[in-house]
Amino acid sequence: MFSLGWILDIGDGFVYYSNIPSLITLLSESILYIELKMFLVESKGGAIVCMLLALFFLGTWPALLTLLERRGRLPQHTYLDYSITNLLAAVIIAFAFGEIGKSTTDEPNFLAQLAQDNWPSVLFAMAGGVVLSLGNLSTQYAWAFVGLSVTEVITASITVVIGTTLNYFLDDKINKAEILFPGVGCFLVAVCLGSAVHSSNNADNKAKLDNFSSDYIDGALYTLQEKNADQVKPKDLESGSNSGDKVKAGTADFLIELEKKRAIKVFGKSTFIGLAITFFAGVCFSLFSPAFNLATNDQWHTLKKGVPHLSVYTAFFYFSVSCFVIAIILNITFLYHPVLNLPKSSLKAYLRDWDGRSWALLAGLLCGFGNGLQFMGGQAAGYAAADAVQALPLVSTFWGIVLFGEYRKSSRRTYVLLGSMLLMFIVAVGVLMASSGHRKQ
Repeated sequence: MFSLGWILDIGDGFVYYSNIPSLITLLSESILYIELKMFLVESKGGAIVCMLLALFFLGTWPALLTLLERRGRLPQHTYLDYSITNLLAAVIIAFAFGEIGKSTTDEPNFLAQLAQDNWPSVLFAMAGGVVLSLGNLSTQYAWAFVGLSVTEVITASITVVIGTTLNYFLDDKINKAEILFPGVGCFLVAVCLGSAVHSSNNADNKAKLDNFSSDYIDGALYTLQEKNADQVKPKDLESGSNSGDKVKAGTADFLIELEKKRAIKVFGKSTFIGLAITFFAGVCFSLFSPAFNLATNDQWHTLKKGVPHLSVYTAFFYFSVSCFVIAIILNITFLYHPVLNLPKSSLKAYLRDWDGRSWALLAGLLCGFGNGLQFMGGQAAGYAAADAVQALPLVSTFWGIVLFGEYRKSSRRTYVLLGSMLLMFIVAVGVLMASSGHRKQ
């Protein structure tokens, strides 16, 4: 009897299927395999997509927290809200991606790994979460002193200079050193320019306030009536004011009105405080990615023989749990013992404070998914290359200028330094992405 046969090219040879049902079985199994592996990032292209998405998310959430501080919401309240959804993002990622497919001995799923004897890797993941939480908490105060743009540039550059170098050696040098380290050098130049931008802009603001002091009588806000493109209207996101006053962004009026509304008062404070907090945060950020790298790849061989490495989803879950715990402990402490002369608060006051809560919850989700995507890309293309997401200041600077009026009416010197900083940052990110490698499975 005649039967219809098919010859399929599979791998290096040919496989003959004698009938159509066999072909259908093969295709069904292949489709099932594709569905099971769909969310595992294994290619360089997929890793770059993850990095770009992470770049947008991680560059946007700081703007939301800055917005709330400038509207007067206590940073302790904001960070408690943020921490809840940040952990929620990790739980969603763990169950959405970590539970896909059948759990095997070599590649256990998320729930199976929770019961395994993998505590050395778990502790590395949790250590990464601790330093990230400390870094994020510090930047929340640094934004008020140094500004969103400069804070993000300095912390991101320190992260790359230290963290990327550590990841390069932990990843067994899978990234191209001749491309990677010139990119690291560009980040180092960017951090120097970022410090110069802050210094120049701070001098500009001081000059504005000094010139304005003679017109500012009995603490009354001097209101400008002119209407132009630089006006901040009462319902602008940055303004957060219901008054009828309109002031030009970048003027002394604007700075004084902002100081009145914001939660963290910065007038009269030393700029050294802001820069010290910023550099501390940068050092914290530089350590969380190498710690996560050790958690997922066990380069120091701390796991017992036969115990599989933590998947990126399981490691991210433990990472986020420790991040959450540290944030809750510190922020509840800061409610009753605030820093930087902030007013005292309480858990009861926090629970009743719904003004801006939705923005804080959204910021937590953006940060959580951004970190998850960064780690997914790093597991595929190398964590050193994944540090390209530290280009997040490009996004943060955009929000800082558009929403908060940063650098408006500044001096030409400040603008030149700002442009140079951003240009150097763009070059650094492009070079870092070009160094991407491919991890051998």
